[in-house]
Amino acid sequence: MEQPIRVAQVLNRMDSGGVEAVVMNYYRHIDRKQVQFDFYFAKDSVFPQREELEKMGAGIYPIPSYTKVFSYHRVLHHAFKRGNYQIVHAHLSTMSVFPLFAAWRAGIPVRICHNHSTAHWGEGKKTLLKYLLRPFAKIFATDYFACGEKAGRWMYGNRCFERGRVHVMPNAIDTKKFVYDEEAKRCLRAELGIPQDAFVLGHVGRFMYQKNHAFLLRVFQRLLSSRQDAWLLLIGEGERMKLIRSEVEKMGIEGKVRFTGTRSDVAKLYSAMDVFCLPSFYEGLPVVALEAQANGLPCLFSDRMTKEVVLTPGARQLSIENPEPWVKAAQEAQRQNICALPQTYDISSAGKWLQNYYFTRGKDYFS
Repeated sequence: MEQPIRVAQVLNRMDSGGVEAVVMNYYRHIDRKQVQFDFYFAKDSVFPQREELEKMGAGIYPIPSYTKVFSYHRVLHHAFKRGNYQIVHAHLSTMSVFPLFAAWRAGIPVRICHNHSTAHWGEGKKTLLKYLLRPFAKIFATDYFACGEKAGRWMYGNRCFERGRVHVMPNAIDTKKFVYDEEAKRCLRAELGIPQDAFVLGHVGRFMYQKNHAFLLRVFQRLLSSRQDAWLLLIGEGERMKLIRSEVEKMGIEGKVRFTGTRSDVAKLYSAMDVFCLPSFYEGLPVVALEAQANGLPCLFSDRMTKEVVLTPGARQLSIENPEPWVKAAQEAQRQNICALPQTYDISSAGKWLQNYYFTRGKDYFS
């Protein structure tokens, strides 16, 4: 029996983040008899995907963090040589220079740099590092990928994008999983201690600077002053979770805020919401925005994000300079329940596109 093509997928971590979700969505929807993935990621990852990956036949390779530059390079270089790969697909955005250098040294012919985000100067040293590394990210890449136009132009430049050098690989989802579920709404609100007739603002995202939870709290506090039935549902974990919990207590609104931590049933949790809010300082094309719109939720997004994020009539972008328009928009929002995303974002067709891309791009190297 002919062996499948094996593609080395290099990620920063395997936790519950958006990039991991994107790669997993594609992996679930390719023909694994034709293409198989090997996953390389930081060894201290939480790694909730382990059991599923083992069942699907993926290669699992925990490695040192890229912050340990020399050991990271040494381990990856040896792994790429040993694995005899034809394709390495790096998902570290500007940090992809590190695994792609190892792939170049190992003689891998197809080296994909994939950008999933942009940047914001509020993150200080982290953003400075992104800008310093950005010119080098393309050096060892043969192929350029991005999650959307804005991310593609930011990473590779307008000229490169307009010449068609950048392939937009959408953060596609299995839209059927996110259809509104009335029974799930009833059960989840009961589980979380939220009244059935409450007005629920929801957010899904890691607790980090980028996601701008502090602004969301200001929106909710103002909403609560005019709507006593308002509740806030925050799904996720992260380094700023303790800080946000503290802010909630200082505001005196802890009785109306629910922190769920990381959940395996996020697809159902959207049904427990009435409005979805994502006031991020920056994004690529966030998976959660697609999921929420597929659920039929009215969605309020930051205007700092790409305009590509607005895919349904119930979605709109607002300035994060002032919370008042968010409060007004939330109160006026109407749930659709049934809402179809453009076909581009359905994983069934997107998965076939990626599989065909691997075959086509590497046809001269597959034996």
